[in-house]
Parts: sequence; structure tokens; C-alpha cells
Amino acid sequence: MTQDELKAAVADAAIKEIEPWLDKGTVLGIGTGSTANLFIDRLKLLRDSFKGAVASSQASAERLKALGIDVLELNSVGTLPFYIDGADEVNADLQMIKGGGAALTREKIVAACAQRFICIADDSKYVARLGEFPLPIEVIPMARSYVGRELVKLGAEPVYRQGVLTDNGNQIIDCYDFNIKDPLELEARLNAIAGVVTNGLFAARGADVLLLGKGDGVERTALR
Repeated sequence: MTQDELKAAVADAAIKEIEPWLDKGTVLGIGTGSTANLFIDRLKLLRDSFKGAVASSQASAERLKALGIDVLELNSVGTLPFYIDGADEVNADLQMIKGGGAALTREKIVAACAQRFICIADDSKYVARLGEFPLPIEVIPMARSYVGRELVKLGAEPVYRQGVLTDNGNQIIDCYDFNIKDPLELEARLNAIAGVVTNGLFAARGADVLLLGKGDGVERTALR
């Protein structure tokens, strides 16, 4: 199977995962990226089965609206039964690196409000140890240089992602060659740097379910 076929397979599996639980009051949390987009497209056939969605990015919000799915503000919703999103990397503990699409902060917020986080990914994203994919850090623009210097002290090679502004009006630093021994500890340490909005480690709030597209089908792993 091609990578696109694997992504399509996990999007289909995610629909099957949530469909029995949908009702007219259900509001879904929806992520950002190519795999999440395939899931969004499949929601069109179910749009009359649930109330609407909270999107983790403007791009996802526009895609949902184009399919006739109502997009709601998180502040008016509260707790979400499901958050469905992809990952740039995911490990056996269902900890992830996310933020390749620069939506990491909103993704973290929506994930924090979800009862179950369903990660959908193809097997190229599954790793024994996080860190080969450059770790994104969202920073307040005036703090970019300072944060970069602090990241060097931690052993990273920070690179400013030029020309990219997040939906929050902030900038992204990508950290290369980061030795991530303890994702949970590093996530907290990075967030403590002044000027950091958040980082792309999803360890404190990892996924509850991983739907992983493999050559022989979709493998389901549930930790919680």
C-alpha cells in the first residue's frame, strides 16, 4: 500500500471508531494535516449524525465548513468526547511529536479538552524513540533569539521556520538533533522557557488510541 492508501485506511478506521458513539449533541475535536484532512472528508457522510466540530486550525475549520459541518468555538463547548488527529512521530507509549503544520498550540488545547485522543498515522510515523523529526517550538516573536539560545544550551540545533506565522500570530523554531530521552520531562522543561508558547511534544497528554496504517491493515493500540 502507498502512504496515501495507508492514510486513507486509518481515516476509515477512525470513522468506524467513533461512529457508534455519535449523536445529535456530539461535538468532535478535529486536528490538522494531510491525514486529518482525509478524516474530515469522510465526516461529510455523517454530518447529520453529530452537532459539529472544534477545529485545531483555520485550515481545518475552512475544510469542515466547506463540507457543511458546523464549526464551534471551544469556549462554548467544554469537554469533547473525541479528538482525532495525526502525528509527525508516535512511539509505543503513544507519546508524539506534532506541529509540522504549525498548529501545535491549538492542537494541544483541543487535545487537553478531549476525553479520548485518537491518533491516526501511517507506519512511517511510528518510531522507537522520538526526535528524528525536528521538534517544533511555538514562540512569541520578540523572544525568538532568546529561546534559540536556550535551546542550544539544551543540546538542540534550532532553526527558525522562515515565512511561517501560526494562527496565533507567533513564530516556529524547529529543533534538530535533539536527544529526547524523557519526553515528559523535556516537554515541561521547554514550556518553562520564557517566550515559549508551547512545544510539539505531546507526552503529558498523549494519545489514548493509535490507529496505525500498515501494509497488512490497520493496527489498533489502546493505552487508556
